[in-house]
Amino acid sequence: MHKFANPAQFTRLANRVLPWTSFFAAICFIFGLYFSIFASPPDYQQGETVRIMYVHVPAAWMSLFTYTLMAVASASFLIWKHSLADIAARALAPVGASFTAITLITGALWGQPMWGTWWVWDARLTSVLILFFLYLGYMTLVNAFEDSEKGSKAGAVLALIGFVNIPIIKFSVDWWNTLHQPASLSRLDAPAIDPSMLVPLLLMALGFKLFLITILIIRMRTTLIEKRLQAKQLLKSG
Repeated sequence: MHKFANPAQFTRLANRVLPWTSFFAAICFIFGLYFSIFASPPDYQQGETVRIMYVHVPAAWMSLFTYTLMAVASASFLIWKHSLADIAARALAPVGASFTAITLITGALWGQPMWGTWWVWDARLTSVLILFFLYLGYMTLVNAFEDSEKGSKAGAVLALIGFVNIPIIKFSVDWWNTLHQPASLSRLDAPAIDPSMLVPLLLMALGFKLFLITILIIRMRTTLIEKRLQAKQLLKSG
């Protein structure tokens, strides 16, 4: 994988991958939304409100997945000094923060009619809120230094320390008594969810993941172009 840490190699790969990820992300969203709205039945207890699940759950999954990728990229930057890993971590942070914000907002919209309140300080909600602040803290920290490398190192350390929150979010419903139900997809061979709901949920989850890859490639490629332009300007001014 080290060869893809080369910006030129990455750009060539990104140019080949980007059309496919964007195309299939759109296809997954189209079919996922169609099945979510028109083909999936209302829940016998939650009624039509359950349809929030098709955005809330994939967004929650992606908030954890994105932070995991950011932590891996941060570790790669600290260990191997790959500048592309730092670019990836920086590109992932605002996307992950957006996924987490969507998770919190849709969770509140879903929770109010089900629980009778917009917010409770249970383990799952609190740990997800901490995740949101970790994303914001990372973005603030990497831009807080005049020396970009110092900011990247500080942000990478924060990302790695904050990773301890990921298993807490994942297993909070098992470790503590919370309002959230246990995982319904812990076993894909026998998930505790009807196929009429499982199919659109998985389509939306795949769409979210492909969307993440698409946005990550675009943001990284844009950053590399900006760095090349800055280098050219420095050469001209020198």
